[in-house]
Amino acid sequence: EGVIEIIDRLKEILFPGYFTRGKLDPVNLRYSLGESTATLFDMLSDQIGRSIRHDCFRYGQLCSVCDEQGHQIALNLLRAIPSIRKVLATDVHAAYEGDPAAKSYDEIIFSYPGVFAIMVYRVAHKLFEYNVPLLPRIMTEYAHSVTGIDIHPGAEIDESFVIDHGTGVVIGETTNIGQNVRLYQGVTLGAKSFPMDDSGNPIKGIDRHPVIEDEVTIYSGATILGRVTIGKGAVIGGNVWV
Repeated sequence: EGVIEIIDRLKEILFPGYFTRGKLDPVNLRYSLGESTATLFDMLSDQIGRSIRHDCFRYGQLCSVCDEQGHQIALNLLRAIPSIRKVLATDVHAAYEGDPAAKSYDEIIFSYPGVFAIMVYRVAHKLFEYNVPLLPRIMTEYAHSVTGIDIHPGAEIDESFVIDHGTGVVIGETTNIGQNVRLYQGVTLGAKSFPMDDSGNPIKGIDRHPVIEDEVTIYSGATILGRVTIGKGAVIGGNVWV
């Protein structure tokens, strides 16, 4: 419940006026966003601290000063909000420009599942970069449960990214996606079977998902597995296996 409330508060701040609780106008804008940001900071600090503390207890680690880390990482995330908003604006614009059925930016922000999944991913990715355990995955898996779109927070995704329709899209942890990329429903950017070390254990922490260069379109049902590169401007047809 705490993670879901954080995501709801993030929506208010990342899309001011769309999901805000109460009326926004030029007079109360700064106050209203400030109040929401202060509440979000407290929630983030708490949940980040809990995530770090869980790892300490679970794996018998030395004290990692989890409360102090929670405060600092929450501050870092809030400082990143303007840059996240800037990138999300390019995602919304690309969705509008590429979809003849879209009547307005409002329609896209309010109702497109791809925009919601990308919004959650972009925040979770920041937390992933800050080495926060658990919380980034909980956030993206919540978005997965709501939209049917599964984006690992470790994936690297550049601006103007569009997921059209979206149901069944899977983007793995080490996927790298360039600018102006569009995916349709049912696309999988996944990994092949784990390579094994000399002891027969799977080797983790290696790049095992595709690289998708700029201006690529991947149509519905396509499956791309392993560390392959889809070159700039390529079009991958529906139900194709690479």
